[in-house]
Amino acid sequence: MISIKALAESPGLTSIPPKYTFTRSPNDEAVSDDPEESIPIIDFFLLTSGTPDQRSKTIHQLGKACQDWGFFMVINHGVPESLMKAMTDVCGEFFNLTEEEKREYGGKHVLDSIRCGTSINASVDKVLFWRDFVKFFVHPQFHSPSKPAAFREISLEYSKRSRELAMELLKGISMSLELGDTYIQNALNMESGLQILIANLYPPCPEPELAIGLPPHSDHGLLTLLIQNEISGLQVQHQSKWVNVNSTPNAFVVNIGDQMEIMSNGKYKSVVHRAFVNEKATRISMATIIGPPLDSVVGPAREFVHRENNAPAYTGMKYKEYMHLQQSHQIDAKSCLDHVRILPA
Repeated sequence: MISIKALAESPGLTSIPPKYTFTRSPNDEAVSDDPEESIPIIDFFLLTSGTPDQRSKTIHQLGKACQDWGFFMVINHGVPESLMKAMTDVCGEFFNLTEEEKREYGGKHVLDSIRCGTSINASVDKVLFWRDFVKFFVHPQFHSPSKPAAFREISLEYSKRSRELAMELLKGISMSLELGDTYIQNALNMESGLQILIANLYPPCPEPELAIGLPPHSDHGLLTLLIQNEISGLQVQHQSKWVNVNSTPNAFVVNIGDQMEIMSNGKYKSVVHRAFVNEKATRISMATIIGPPLDSVVGPAREFVHRENNAPAYTGMKYKEYMHLQQSHQIDAKSCLDHVRILPA
């Protein structure tokens, strides 16, 4: 299949092929223009290195962000801005490889350790999305494309630093659930947990009002950490409206994934989000998905359920089975969670 980049650069392209036309519902058009309505900001330095009082307040803010929004922005995180820029730049260089070079990393299965393609899963998507991607597993074993020359070295360092950040955030989230700072890491054996890097390219689109970069969906892991170039394109669903998440230099956008919703028995819910496109500029984003080991069965935390005196709201499922289920079917918001949701009697 031709890449979106190649399609977008076709001479004289003034309209998109019909298979890229994404039908929106009236509710999908409600976008909040309230400048006060924006995702919460978490100061990572205060979370990890502040006074006991500052740490306690930041953990409370983190829990409130997880419960009210499922999305938050992390500042003062310690990951060098130069490394974040290098990661974004080298991803741009990857997408500038020839079509033949990128096809070397085509992959065929959603659980392949390296997979490059377009849309999400073009074999099942009824509508194709204005997006090219390269996805590769970086933990517990590190995999990476070998082209361009600096890609492997930069992505290895970036994956290490972003993982350290994610592990500290998981400690804070675990504390906000009053489970102790190491509960999530120990209960889910996060030392062997899966980490995936996904680079996304959204080229200029001649009819951005008809196409979409990524449709409304939730993420399958525990946490997702996102950086992007200076072009905005992420929208989060909040209180029945879409809220723009503006591109902020040297900050990570973090969101709760489905496995965290399951583990917290629904207290912290994964949130539907989407990527839109524009007709002038190329957007590049890099998502780091943090999940448990592929063979881990994730269910509601027993200690949490017992303490809250609530019945489990989800059944357990192996993480790799959940990933395969989500990635092998047409994406439909959070419908994948319905497969593990326990309906009230």
